[in-house]
Amino acid sequence: MEGRLTIVPTPIGNLEDITLRALKVLRDADLILAEDTRTSSVLLHHYDIHCPLQSHHKFNEHQTAKALAGRISNGERIALISDAGTPGISDPGFLLVRACAEIGVEVECLPGPTALIPALVASGLPADRFVFEGFLPVKKGRQTRLKELAEEPRTMIFYESPYRVLKTLSQFVESFGADRPAAACRELSKLHEEVIRGSLSELLAHFEIQTPRGEFVLVVGGAVSKGKNEEITSRKNEVSR
Repeated sequence: MEGRLTIVPTPIGNLEDITLRALKVLRDADLILAEDTRTSSVLLHHYDIHCPLQSHHKFNEHQTAKALAGRISNGERIALISDAGTPGISDPGFLLVRACAEIGVEVECLPGPTALIPALVASGLPADRFVFEGFLPVKKGRQTRLKELAEEPRTMIFYESPYRVLKTLSQFVESFGADRPAAACRELSKLHEEVIRGSLSELLAHFEIQTPRGEFVLVVGGAVSKGKNEEITSRKNEVSR
């Protein structure tokens, strides 16, 4: 039988957010690569899936990608999952997919859960054009990236840890302006899911009072061009006359 690597998205919170096709792939796999085998075991146990598990994370993927691609080339059916969401999106996966592509191994990616799209749609901000930034650099390059994004016209999506939300929102205010529209989405698909909408300064004020908890997706409106700003101001002046 021809080998294949299948990228399998897993629920970001609610265990029911998994497709029938994903469950079939996981049951039929010769091996499941998991970011954290302890975390993934909970999902597999819930669906009564019994398949060999092997750790595949950012600390070992550089060393194992080529060997795994070779195993797939020799006929093994391997499924790749992460702790939550779609592998390769701010999670391990890219290196293995590239290694497989380089030797002509078939790679398929199933559609499924990811935090960025629900957050974008729920934010109420324009969703026709957007840019996904994932996690900003923690230290080196962070300010440079924020400066580059200050004039980005598309809606921007960021992932953030609850421990850095206040710092990040404060930097957003400095870089993008206090009045820039935004939304903070936390614990998506879970019991305590919450979407807070407002200006960046309003979001910052909210989380200065309410301690940030859970994993966050921050959605920030794009910059309005100078010409567009002048047009809006002109219209407001006409209405007020």
